Amino acid sequence: MPDSKLFILVTILLGISVCMSYSLSSYAVIYYNYGQFHFAYRELFAVVIGIIIMWSLSHFNVDKYLFAFGIAICFISFLIIILLPFLPDSYATSAGGAKRWLRLPNISLAPLEFFKIGYIIFVAWSFSRKFSGANTLSSAQQLYIVIPHLFVFLVISIIISALQNDLGQLILLALVFITMLVCAGGRFSLFTMALGIISVMGTILIIISPHRIKRVREWWVNVENIIGSYLPNFSILGDSVDIGGQVQGASYAIYHGGHFGMGVGNSLVKLGYLGEIHTDMVLAGITEELGFFGLFVIVAIFFLIVFRIFKIAFRLKTNFYHLFCVGVVSLLSFSFIINSFGEVGLIPIKGMAVPFLSYGGSSMLASCICIGLILSLSKQVDFK
Repeated sequence: MPDSKLFILVTILLGISVCMSYSLSSYAVIYYNYGQFHFAYRELFAVVIGIIIMWSLSHFNVDKYLFAFGIAICFISFLIIILLPFLPDSYATSAGGAKRWLRLPNISLAPLEFFKIGYIIFVAWSFSRKFSGANTLSSAQQLYIVIPHLFVFLVISIIISALQNDLGQLILLALVFITMLVCAGGRFSLFTMALGIISVMGTILIIISPHRIKRVREWWVNVENIIGSYLPNFSILGDSVDIGGQVQGASYAIYHGGHFGMGVGNSLVKLGYLGEIHTDMVLAGITEELGFFGLFVIVAIFFLIVFRIFKIAFRLKTNFYHLFCVGVVSLLSFSFIINSFGEVGLIPIKGMAVPFLSYGGSSMLASCICIGLILSLSKQVDFK
């Protein structure tokens, strides 16, 4: 039987996402002149489809089809990413200066979200084969294995950076890749080399992009404000930099929520003071309405989801499946961490969905596909 506890925990978060999409989208509904339940209905539709996907994939024959499924979804989604810039606006939706969504009847899908699933399956399959008996491999042998993967990642990074203009997803993929490399048995020297190369690539992509530099400057304003409370004369960039309004709005929402929140529907920052509150900034909106207690419950549920996946991963006998579970955990966890750290100002804000909570069908459906595949793998595990 699939792991029912994992299924229930994910379903709870999906249910919370529907409620918060309705509550936090009130200003967007008025601003765009939508119906009262516009976002709630669309989120509910995505949640229902996601639950059906999880249930269906829990009966998936992973032993026979997992690798083929991964290659197919990786190839198809990557092909769509390449084709998106050449499609007319009626078939592609733009954001952040690039066409990122494929527009279908009544729904838009972000192919990059599904590409990440295929990439994780491919890396898990490759590492499980090439790092078999990793303890007997020398550093040179392991380096020989990793170099082609780094080259592939470099090609992927160039294409995604050029066509999707989305550095945040590249950073996320890099963190997932490095985590899987370590768990596959890669030596510490490989870890530092991969981290160094990816860090250099990320720095270059930031320096050559004005809007990314702007985000870093906005983040530093908030850092200077914190340091300035202890050292009033501390300043590096001066007063001419952009004010980090998103982080300040999120910080106010978190502070205003207190211990138990203002109550569902009573958020103030959602009234035009904090943009994207039902999508990328959903944790701030949840904290204002449900308080630190509500946020703690959500974090606890997410932690239990991660724990259940790890429990499955370390009881699987096949290294391919084990690494796939590690990749999914890394994908979900780093997405959550990057978003939450950005909202509180610990790192520059990067538009990234919170798994199972942010409004938006692509991220949710992709996460549900991952969970569905893990539910299928859980049938091979004895939890007694």
